[in-house]
Amino acid sequence: MNRSTLSLFGVTAALAAVTGVAVLTGAGAPAPAPDAKAASLPVERSALTCPSPSGSDFATTTYTSFTPIGKTTTSTTGAGSAKLVPVAGASGKAKSMAVGPLSTPGKPATGSANTADAPALLGTADGKLAPGWTVQQTTVIDTGPDRGVLGAACTQPDSEFWFPGTSTAADRSDYVHLTNPDDTAAVVDLELYGNNGALTTATGNGITVPPKSTVSVLLSTLTTTKAEDLTLHVTARTGRVGASVLASTAKAGGDWLPAAADPAASVVLPGIPADATDVRLVAYATGQDDADLKVRLLSASGAITPAGRETLHVKSGMTASADLADLTKGETGSLVLTPSDPKAAAPVVAALRITRGKGANQETAFIPATSAITDRATAADNRAKGSTLSLTAPAAGATVKITSSAGTGGGTPVTKTVTVKAGTTTALTPATPTGAKGQYAVTVEHVSGGPVYGSRMLALPLNGIPMFTIQPLPDDRGLVAVPDAEANLSILNN
Repeated sequence: MNRSTLSLFGVTAALAAVTGVAVLTGAGAPAPAPDAKAASLPVERSALTCPSPSGSDFATTTYTSFTPIGKTTTSTTGAGSAKLVPVAGASGKAKSMAVGPLSTPGKPATGSANTADAPALLGTADGKLAPGWTVQQTTVIDTGPDRGVLGAACTQPDSEFWFPGTSTAADRSDYVHLTNPDDTAAVVDLELYGNNGALTTATGNGITVPPKSTVSVLLSTLTTTKAEDLTLHVTARTGRVGASVLASTAKAGGDWLPAAADPAASVVLPGIPADATDVRLVAYATGQDDADLKVRLLSASGAITPAGRETLHVKSGMTASADLADLTKGETGSLVLTPSDPKAAAPVVAALRITRGKGANQETAFIPATSAITDRATAADNRAKGSTLSLTAPAAGATVKITSSAGTGGGTPVTKTVTVKAGTTTALTPATPTGAKGQYAVTVEHVSGGPVYGSRMLALPLNGIPMFTIQPLPDDRGLVAVPDAEANLSILNN
């Protein structure tokens, strides 16, 4: 490569930095060097994938699309679009489906599907609708063996996902859904790890996901091992995908299991319901060293160490689990895992399987380890009743601003400021927008103080079954750091 070519590349990079072009299409987006001066600018394009919601004839799915009004976005200026379109399934053909396009920040748009073959969706947003764009799909199955509420926040495509909490047990049916948003095929590897390390998988490597298409894989077809607690690792050799796991338990409902936050030495799993009848912790050590972890529950009154479950040892490359029973004892709480010895910290991923109800009236959901809300996070689908917002501040007290948007049928947004004390979890019912009709969004903005982690539970009880779903609230990454640079055309003279 000659010097003039290199110089042109340099000019292009400099001009891109000056114009502040920002695109959010996955966690692998480039970031500036740690010592670079950077400005936070709104992303100009976002991509999401929504998995095929259910194969049940008794399923009804609601989609809620929303972009918050933020520091750099208003509801009256600029241009933008946000839409969802069907992608092809195993047949290679896209099925017809209508989901209302989003037209303005601050007001959600909805769509619905009530067929067993409802397709996966590919979403794109640009302009003023891209920063913080969030889509929630909520499926209610009111009868049959799969009855329950299945909730999922549509995911940003990426090249790697961790799913602790999966299973190949006889009473579980776990499917991983892989959706390719791009014009070229993606090749994906699936790896399963149990309490003795990697499982032999005959068909988990080199799975091709065609362009703008979706593929689902039943995890129990990958191995002959029947295991209650597994960790699934999804990696894309080429391309990128959106990945979600639909985990169903016979006679106890099920839910979408979101991917866990990136491996870290300390992890936070926020928002265990106050009335949880059983809580199961699953963790996996991703590095070369074992992880010895302290287990703490942060309740409204402070930190509690579960009796008999004070620590968890996770061997390198292996999955460990612990049954924490009904540890919340009537108070909403958040689980925090930290190194027993900070000098010997090792990265882990983790998730909780939550059970509410008893006997034939049980329902399950999942809480993965979640990243902090550094700027803003949104739960798109909330109803007049049934939403509970949980926020925890493990290290230091923090203040957040909570906004309930206008509803899909109108109404006036409502905003309140909440302080979360250090080492506690605050659970609250979001305010219903004044005069609102239909679904509304709840946005949490970090104002000051230490890191805040959150989740939202949506409870839709039916026929005596406490049906519910929980969505973590990671930062929406609506802002991206762009290096502070000036145009310097003198490099053309090099």
